[in-house]
Amino acid sequence: MRIGILSLPLGTNYGGILQSYALQHILQGMGHEVYVIDEDKQFEYPLRRRVEMFVKGTIKRCLLGKNAIIYSPEYYKRLWAARTMHTGRFVCEHIDRKMVRSVTEIGEHDFDAFIVGSDQIWRARYARPFPGVENSFLKFTEGWNVKRLAYAASFGTDEWEYNKAETENVAAMARMFDAISVREVSGVRLCQEYLGTEALCMIDPTLLLNAEDYTRLLGEDTPSSPGNMMCYVLDRNEEKDALVNDIANKKGLQPFQTNSRTEDYKATLQERIQPPVEQWLQGFRDAEFVVTDSFHACIFSILYRKPFVVIGNKSRGMTRFESLLWIFGLEERLVTSYEDYKLKEEKLLGPIDYEPIYRTLADKREDALRFLSEFLL
Repeated sequence: MRIGILSLPLGTNYGGILQSYALQHILQGMGHEVYVIDEDKQFEYPLRRRVEMFVKGTIKRCLLGKNAIIYSPEYYKRLWAARTMHTGRFVCEHIDRKMVRSVTEIGEHDFDAFIVGSDQIWRARYARPFPGVENSFLKFTEGWNVKRLAYAASFGTDEWEYNKAETENVAAMARMFDAISVREVSGVRLCQEYLGTEALCMIDPTLLLNAEDYTRLLGEDTPSSPGNMMCYVLDRNEEKDALVNDIANKKGLQPFQTNSRTEDYKATLQERIQPPVEQWLQGFRDAEFVVTDSFHACIFSILYRKPFVVIGNKSRGMTRFESLLWIFGLEERLVTSYEDYKLKEEKLLGPIDYEPIYRTLADKREDALRFLSEFLL
């Protein structure tokens, strides 16, 4: 069967890249021909959007004295090329893609089935640029004789973020699906309440592979990490830095960072280059302890059987962390502040018994493979 996977665009986000890689890898192992539908970036925006971006950038830089970007397509092309220098290479080498500027370019006979997921593909504000809110529910396939499946699609939050018109449209699209699974437990309720559909809860695609599967992606030239305590913190601040330093001192570990300032508009072009995916994976392999505020870094800590602390990232969605950790009985690994960490410190700094966790993971993998096999017959 020829399958198209629809997720968010592949850029610098390690988790987003690896969940697409993992789902494609699993489906290819089942004998399917699989392509990830990815955005062919456009930097020449419509005239109205260009004028708006130019005016806003000019006001911020010239009148307000802020370090803002004044629109120019050449700059955005250079920025994208720099940020994705390493991650883009990984995507090209390891993920088979169908590149489109809009999903409406896809033809009725291009694929036999479409799978939506995973990552936060159903978080309205993330999906609006690409593939589009309604198209994230496969509106562009309306009237086609194809299979439609959602695998571990994520709303990213336990709150409904769609407006009234969007809700009506996506609810109609959801009823076209052969089966729907979501990544968070709260997503089951959102599907029932707002889409009028039933949904199962499935693990993120990255969990369908073993640590050894990811380690095989490392080349002989992948350098060892410059420490033994991995810190993958997306939104750094003084409180998180204090937490990192406290753990490092208590455990006698050397912390190291595994991400750049890719989302920081104040950073130089060089500082915004995202390190290679292989280097990120190597970080888990080398670490004796992990501190993160990232959902997928939690997952890879589990896959590599590392003790970890996750700092709740409210701006990026808390329900993702809560659902993942609840499934594996690891709720105590989540902290919301430095004070919260200090209250749990003794337990957090201890080891994790991964045997029962891996028994649960084995069961969840069986459920996932059964779900995919059943609905792709």
